[in-house]
Amino acid sequence: MRRRHIVGAVLAAAAVPLATALPAQSHGFINLPPSRSALCGAGVVTNCGDIQWEPQSVEGPKGFPGRGPADGTICAGADVRWAPLDNPRNGTWPTTKVTAGQQLKFTWEIEARHATTNFKYYLTKPGYDATQKITRASLDLTPFLTVPYNGRQPAATTTHTATLPAGRTGHHVVVAVWEIADTANAFYSCTDVLF
Repeated sequence: MRRRHIVGAVLAAAAVPLATALPAQSHGFINLPPSRSALCGAGVVTNCGDIQWEPQSVEGPKGFPGRGPADGTICAGADVRWAPLDNPRNGTWPTTKVTAGQQLKFTWEIEARHATTNFKYYLTKPGYDATQKITRASLDLTPFLTVPYNGRQPAATTTHTATLPAGRTGHHVVVAVWEIADTANAFYSCTDVLF
């Protein structure tokens, strides 16, 4: 009997550091049209590193575009663990075909709901070179869609409908930012589209 108590105590003690070493509960990402995170998580794109296991975890500093991730680290939320999301892969990320002026629905899969300031959607400028990393200079810094939440929590499946801007042809990237109201962070999601 005493041996069982000792074994139980040892197992319980070992479980505490293990539980605290595991990553925190995940958060959210765009799954339709598929974001880079979604493509890696589904195994459509390989050699993505750890993001394949945590497509919902691209969290970085909020305040974009004035603050937030540095240029070249935007799709990864400035987190080196997700750096493969910033790799332009020579412009070979799979794209979703779209048309200028089209209504497009962006669907977030949210695994941990947070009080939210807003969701903002940015698009690369005309002439964007898909073989280059995303920078502020490559983006139109006026969002083409802003959805205010005023501290409310989004649903587990959240969809926003946007009208895509005119004047784009070829491969472009949508940078979506989900800004959290009660932390210093936001979630970043990059989706490649082909006009």
